[in-house]
Amino acid sequence: MVYGYIRVSTDKQTVENQRYEIKKFCKKETLKVDYWIEETISGTKDVDKRKLGELLGKLKKGDILICSELSRLGRNLLMVMSILNECMKNDIQVWTIKDNYRLGSDISSKVLAFAFGLSAEIERNLISQRTKEALARKMAEGIHIGRPKGVLSKTVKLTGKEEMIKEYLENGMSQVQLSKELGVARGTLARFIKREKIIIQIKNQ
Repeated sequence: MVYGYIRVSTDKQTVENQRYEIKKFCKKETLKVDYWIEETISGTKDVDKRKLGELLGKLKKGDILICSELSRLGRNLLMVMSILNECMKNDIQVWTIKDNYRLGSDISSKVLAFAFGLSAEIERNLISQRTKEALARKMAEGIHIGRPKGVLSKTVKLTGKEEMIKEYLENGMSQVQLSKELGVARGTLARFIKREKIIIQIKNQ
């Protein structure tokens, strides 16, 4: 069986690009995806808490798992290596498109997977370290990092919804109900109303 795995980190990202890449790749390789697995979740989440974890429990010897790149499986070395080790141990192949890997149970695949995971982990650590050093240097030079204390951001989650909020409240909807409707905390809505000086005039029913 051939499985196509797609993961995006936020709902603002689309799965269509990854799906297109996998379909195009399979057409070239004369393969057909039997099952698609899509999820919107951070790659740092435990595999057991993702659809990928459930999928790994179903894969059988000879199955092929295809994804756009190894980073779709996880965002750190231990996670990627754990997934690859589980697959290789059960003779399950992992194919990636951008990385152009065909990882199986052979020793060369294990070495390649390890090298990839290690280099990716080192790169992330170096980026993190460079960022921390740059911030520390600016702070040492007296440069303030982030928004000045006491200054509010010009835009927030509810920015642009002032009229809608005003209309709902004037028609009798409570702030508790409206906050649920907008997907924010009650306090967030209350602070936004106060900040934007939204004047509510309750309409006669």
